[in-house]
Amino acid sequence: MKASKYAPDPADVSGAIDLLLKAQDPIIYAGEGVIYAGASAELKEFAELANTPVITTLKAKGAFPEDNPLFVGVRGDQVDHYLNKCDMVFAVGSSLSPGRFSHGIPNAVGKTIVHCTIDELHVNKVYPTAQAVIGDARFALQALTADLSAKTSGNGRPAGKVVAEVKEARDSALAQYREAMSSTDKPINPYKVYAGLMEALDPHKSFVTHESGNTRDQLSTVYDTLIPRGFLGWGNVSSLGFSFAATVAAKQAFPDKFCVAVTGEAGLGYMLGQLEVALRHQLGITVVHVSNGGFSGYGPGFWGDGHDPFTHKVLGNDEVDMSKVIGELGYHTERVTEPSEVVLALKRAQSANESGQPAYIEFICSQFPVYGRWVSKS
Repeated sequence: MKASKYAPDPADVSGAIDLLLKAQDPIIYAGEGVIYAGASAELKEFAELANTPVITTLKAKGAFPEDNPLFVGVRGDQVDHYLNKCDMVFAVGSSLSPGRFSHGIPNAVGKTIVHCTIDELHVNKVYPTAQAVIGDARFALQALTADLSAKTSGNGRPAGKVVAEVKEARDSALAQYREAMSSTDKPINPYKVYAGLMEALDPHKSFVTHESGNTRDQLSTVYDTLIPRGFLGWGNVSSLGFSFAATVAAKQAFPDKFCVAVTGEAGLGYMLGQLEVALRHQLGITVVHVSNGGFSGYGPGFWGDGHDPFTHKVLGNDEVDMSKVIGELGYHTERVTEPSEVVLALKRAQSANESGQPAYIEFICSQFPVYGRWVSKS
């Protein structure tokens, strides 16, 4: 049965905009409901008229174009800065339910919260809501934009220094990652691989997802996503190895896109038994392996003390050459040790994919457990 969609109450829309116009430092907090509603264009229009910085959840990554000067990020110090300093959280398409892979709202009782959601059960679930706007995200954003335009004679909120402040916050927070992305160190820094992905892939014609571990944490910190479903972020109840299944599904849904799963040792081990599926169905997908002998979080290691019991010890890339193993299946494979070869290897994988041959690229990387953090509520 097709689900019904409904527009919000105009009085609620008006109340939300009145609160927005009173706010000094609002932020927009966009969730995956924006993607489900097909409302990315409406979100962009509203954010630009409201001249308000935008944070997206992990699952909503790509709901707002990340090259837009109002985009703050998904996670990291710049997101922490805005969630702490804001006096209003204008949430759209998010349940506002903090989990392991999402943000809390610090000092929520001291902030004005507007909650635009299709599920009224989310309202006041965790945080006190000043104004709820119940309805489909696309219809809600259209109505909010119209009301804001009417109340400001089409001018929206004053520009002020919002864009400059977002740029300053991002530049400061991302400096350490940008340095790593340009690294020529050997073994290869994992961020060099992510930079290579952004250089080799057309952001409008590609799909990227991560594994359950550091590849999720690092990619969601730095990988620029410009379109909805250009990146699949996931967590909480998902298992290791899911990136392969997600990429197979993405290739079926978007056959003309270059579809990539980025994994580490742990995720690769869980997908080995499924790799033949891509061969059997001639699905041109690519598995990018950040091969550094790390098994994140399962016992003492470069990430810290870990927990017990654990099974974190794995064969290192000096003990087994996975490119040869997987190559015997029929995959296009490469083992890359030179930073200068990252982009070229990815382009060769894409060429193989175009003929229906799946690819596996093993990048011999360093252990570099650095990434943006989530913000906890207080």
